Amino acid sequence: MKHKIKLNVNGKICEVSVKNNQLLVDVIRNELGLTGTKIGCDEGECGVCTVLLDGRPVRSCLQLAVDVKDKKITTIEGIVKNGNLHPLQKAFIQHGAVQCGFCTPGMILSAKALLDNTPHPTVDEVRTAIDGNLCRCTGYARIIKAVLAAAEGSDL
Repeated sequence: MKHKIKLNVNGKICEVSVKNNQLLVDVIRNELGLTGTKIGCDEGECGVCTVLLDGRPVRSCLQLAVDVKDKKITTIEGIVKNGNLHPLQKAFIQHGAVQCGFCTPGMILSAKALLDNTPHPTVDEVRTAIDGNLCRCTGYARIIKAVLAAAEGSDL
């Protein structure tokens, strides 16, 4: 049985029909067509499905869609403003923190949540914020450098 619910995704109210057990990642990708949110392990271990839920990073592969109907959901597509990349996205590109790109949306959203609450984080705070977002390409040094550069150089 499906239920119609309204979700606030990237500042837009979207009405979707979902099953009680339907995961948020599936609704975001399949119903809303926002494919920046990736599907990885399906167990909440890799972080590629990370979205912001009321500003907090959550694993959308573990979150039921029916449970987030009164919350603000932000995907990687939602941080682009007027066609301009978010400063974190620019920093990831400038510092070579994007290689295959699979982990990048989750990394950026986890970093955004950190910078929204801690505008000038330490290296250890960045490491803690992205802990749980797995990257098999970069070794994390460039990712940390990009997050710190974004914190230093722009209005987030």
